[in-house]
Amino acid sequence: MLKHKTLENVFDKFFNHRDSLIVQFRNGDISKREFIEEHYHFIQKLNLKPFKNGIDSFEKGIYNYQYYNMLAKYCYMKSKDRRIVKKHPTVAKNYGQKAGYYYNQKDWSTLKLLEYLDFENIEAYFIKVKSKALKDKLYEIILYDYDDVILHSRSSFLLNRLRDEGVFEEGMRKSLIDNYINQKY
Repeated sequence: MLKHKTLENVFDKFFNHRDSLIVQFRNGDISKREFIEEHYHFIQKLNLKPFKNGIDSFEKGIYNYQYYNMLAKYCYMKSKDRRIVKKHPTVAKNYGQKAGYYYNQKDWSTLKLLEYLDFENIEAYFIKVKSKALKDKLYEIILYDYDDVILHSRSSFLLNRLRDEGVFEEGMRKSLIDNYINQKY
C-alpha cells in the first residue's frame, strides 16, 4: 500500500509540474526550448524510470510516453546545438543517436498505451507543419477520454496500426497545439 501511495505522489508531482510548464508556455512565459529543458531536468530529478513490465494504467502509459518524448527532444536539441556540433562533433552525433533511440521507445510506449486503451475513443491524422523534415510525416493522436492528451509520432509501424484499427483519418489538419508544434527550439 505504501508503494502505491508513493507512486501516486510521484505521478501527481510529474503531471502537476508538466501542467505548470504547459501554462507557462501558453502564456508566453517560457519558450519551447525552456519547456523542454525544464521538463527534462524535472524528470531527471524525479528519478522515476519508465515502466518496463507492461502498461496496466493510463498514468503509467502516458508517463512512459512523456519520459521518452522529453529525453528524445532534449537529446535532439543538444545534437543540433551549434556550440556542441562545432567543438564536440562526436558528442553531438551521440546525442542524435540517443534521440533516435528515445523516439523509437516513445513510439513503442505509445502503441502499448493505445493497446491498453483498446484503441477506444481515439483519433489520429496528419498535421500541418512548417518543418520540411516533418511534412507529410508527423501525425497527431487524440485521446478523447482524457483532457489535453495529444500525442505525436511519425512512426510508420504505429501509423499502420492506427490505420488497421480504423482510427486514422486521412487528410491534413492543423494541430490542436499548433503554436507548440511549429515553434523552433
